[in-house]
Amino acid sequence: MAAKKSTTTTAPTATFDAKEAIISVRGQRVIIDADLAKLYGTKTKRLNEQVKRNKDRFPEDFMFQLTDEEKTEVVANCDHLKNIKYSNSLPYSFTEHGAVMAATGFSDNEEELQAIRYAIQQLMLPSDPKKKRPMGFRPK
Repeated sequence: MAAKKSTTTTAPTATFDAKEAIISVRGQRVIIDADLAKLYGTKTKRLNEQVKRNKDRFPEDFMFQLTDEEKTEVVANCDHLKNIKYSNSLPYSFTEHGAVMAATGFSDNEEELQAIRYAIQQLMLPSDPKKKRPMGFRPK
């Protein structure tokens, strides 16, 4: 009987703001690989290794690699992604379905997978428009 392979992951950092991680690229709401790795409590390198091993499970509508121009724009607009500015590799961006597919590689626990799926679905929901105050002066 083969021993079950155990994978050790750390809990996501307390300072990680998942809502800030969702950005719009190519008209899609996505999460960059570095942010997804933080969400799963692993290193970006490990996430990308797992994705490359299972490339056939990630079609274009699940995941795509940013171009140089897109990377520059994302780094300029997202302060929390300043660490990828000097990286030689282009980051991957994951749609909701791609993020869930990536989660299956990091957990064998069905309850944990369901929790991750739910969290990602909640993150990908459009945000409620903030109620704006009317402009102009009002007589008292």
